[in-house]
Amino acid sequence: FGIRALLIVTVTLSPATAPAWSEKNTTGDVYPPLWDLAPENLLDFLVKDNKIVINAWNYQERLGVYKNLLNSSAKYFTAFGSQNFGNILWGLPLQHGWQFRTGRLADPSGVTSCGYEDGDLLCISVRSWWSCMNYYLAIIPFLGAVEAGLFGQLQYEIEILPPEEQRADFCYSVADCRSRIPKLMDEWKAYFEVNNFTFFFIFSVSPATFSSFKLDDALCLMWRAHVSSIAYALPKFQDSLKYLSDPEASFGEDWANAVDFIAATHFSTDLQNINNFQAFLPQRMLVEGDVLPSISDFSPQQNRVLLSLRALHKANQLTGGLLLKLWQKAMSTEAGRKMGRKLIEDLASS
Repeated sequence: FGIRALLIVTVTLSPATAPAWSEKNTTGDVYPPLWDLAPENLLDFLVKDNKIVINAWNYQERLGVYKNLLNSSAKYFTAFGSQNFGNILWGLPLQHGWQFRTGRLADPSGVTSCGYEDGDLLCISVRSWWSCMNYYLAIIPFLGAVEAGLFGQLQYEIEILPPEEQRADFCYSVADCRSRIPKLMDEWKAYFEVNNFTFFFIFSVSPATFSSFKLDDALCLMWRAHVSSIAYALPKFQDSLKYLSDPEASFGEDWANAVDFIAATHFSTDLQNINNFQAFLPQRMLVEGDVLPSISDFSPQQNRVLLSLRALHKANQLTGGLLLKLWQKAMSTEAGRKMGRKLIEDLASS
């Protein structure tokens, strides 16, 4: 039952069920909202007292962190399509863009106007569960990349501005994060070092001989760090769920659980795959009275995805996490992951 629920939700990852998409489709909402306006160079951020100062509680600046990561790693993904579309970091800013577009970064307590159109629309609220979770999938990867040397030798230190509340829940520089969360920094650093060294040597020999196995290695390290970020942040921000409606809080936890299963397949988080997948995520926050699978302003596919996420989470809880362990074991080899993807494709075409 649990495995079938997983396949039902991950069937949306298959292009067979997704809207038509091509490399020519580069306008509209293919990119995260305001992508063109986000800082694309580290020196586009405020430089003060010999430090590059980044306000991670402003949507455009946090998006700029992602844009710098994408731009600086683009050279390693030239074999996977033009315009950096094959970069497997696209999943992070596109997910952040979906959170912004659907109001999930705004203050859910309603105490401030942070994140609202009649207030400061670009403000990211520290009271938002989604924005706090995302910090560990934005700023920590970024600082890990800085430490790994993705941006070369920087002439300035990087400083992240703290939020107005809950300052102790975050870290704000390479040194600060290295002292507080060394293991998590190590995992993101390991991913970016693969980009810097493994990819570099392969491409310097011959781009034509680049093997998909090496991309699978990169996906493995990226997903390992991604899952670790969520695992670290989830208990830390448990209290923030109280600001959300019960259906939205459940969806958030269901989504965090599902990432573990998706990660095990080494799903490629490139621009096309993520856009295809996100078409089936809810276009607004869930509110009291939203009952699955009958939310009237959601498509049948969206209702099905949310119901499947819920079923998968419950099944994993009922088995004490055994379902995930079994799935991870089945996905522990490339042959297993191919089989898993084939199962998803078969479900999509049935």
